Amino acid sequence: MKLLKNLTFQVIVAIILGIIVGAIWPEFGAGLKVLADLFIKLIKMLIAPIIFLTVVIGIGGMGDMKKVGKIGGKALLYFEIVSTIALAIGIAVALIVNAGDGLDTSSAGDADISKYTTAATETDHSIGAFIASIIPDNFVGALANGQLLPTLFAAVLFGMAAAALGEKSRPVITFFEQVSEIFFKIVGMVMKFSPIGAFGAMAYTIGNFGLKSLGNLGLLMAAVYTTMFLFIVFVLGSIAKYYGVNIFKFIAYIKDEIFLVVGTSSSESALPSLMRKLERFGCSKQTVGLVVPTGYSFNLDGTAIYLSMAALFIAQAYDVELTWIQILTLLGILMITSKGAAGVTGSGFITLAATLAAFPMIPVEGIALLIGVDRFMSEARAVTNLIGNGLATVVVSKSEKEFDQAQYDSLKAERAH
Repeated sequence: MKLLKNLTFQVIVAIILGIIVGAIWPEFGAGLKVLADLFIKLIKMLIAPIIFLTVVIGIGGMGDMKKVGKIGGKALLYFEIVSTIALAIGIAVALIVNAGDGLDTSSAGDADISKYTTAATETDHSIGAFIASIIPDNFVGALANGQLLPTLFAAVLFGMAAAALGEKSRPVITFFEQVSEIFFKIVGMVMKFSPIGAFGAMAYTIGNFGLKSLGNLGLLMAAVYTTMFLFIVFVLGSIAKYYGVNIFKFIAYIKDEIFLVVGTSSSESALPSLMRKLERFGCSKQTVGLVVPTGYSFNLDGTAIYLSMAALFIAQAYDVELTWIQILTLLGILMITSKGAAGVTGSGFITLAATLAAFPMIPVEGIALLIGVDRFMSEARAVTNLIGNGLATVVVSKSEKEFDQAQYDSLKAERAH
């Protein structure tokens, strides 16, 4: 049957089976986390080399340094504007819904939050430290450690040097193109195991936190999901419409990646296949190579919404009345700390701890209130991040005339039949 071979169908079935297994055999389900961890490790193993190769091929093949600077600058400006809108919307909805009001905070003292607060205090979240972290200790180290921003930095330098050499670097760029094809072939092989990863992740979530945790702090969860839905439909939808793209059709186009993200709660798990899909959508290889990897550190719309809403939820739960000046200060801190949140499960929680540590008016122990439901909200974060980065690539491609309209039209016609 054709349906059984469809990856989207397999991932959906795996998620449902994971929920059932986690609910009926909680201990066994909780132990299946290893399946999700192994799958995410397989994907993460490929991310650094794919980003390095894609960026080098993109910049090296472009040749025009002014063009590279324009695309990079436009992408960063777009990221800053849209993620700030996301933060502001999160704060506005949190103030309207007031989900934390009247919550019993006595249980927060019993939960172990040390691993989050320790990680937050051990990491310097200042702008200087963030800029310093972009430069790797050595050229190969960034690739070897799988660090996203240092890899991107090394790749940009390599690509610029290759572009400056012109025809002399052409054999190297051609070789990298062939190596890139091999890596994407490996991605295709790894993706066949995505239903197993999604099954393990969902079985662990339900087995560890229980079905009842789906109902805990329900108002906050409903507010976060609704806010992200409205952000995607109205904010991203308006941007997409302005650039001649239907947001719902775009979401349908990347549905495989969305379901994979729902299963694993990690937007990084879909990064390699998203890059390929965007090239087929009509975006140039150069733009995809620059915008998508950068977006995974600078354009985390879902994380921005979650961080602003979670911080105010904790303030409301502890009856902390914030002035407008304090709320704007919180927004400013979040604009910095949200840039350090990668697309991996748990990093949003550590970033929230870092934000509250820098904003002492809200008690940091309040993050314990969210431990039970954070896992479920991380899926919404990751999906919003994925859609936001995909659309950002389309916007920058179109605005820089790096978009193949004929390819897009033929894809539309092909999908219509």
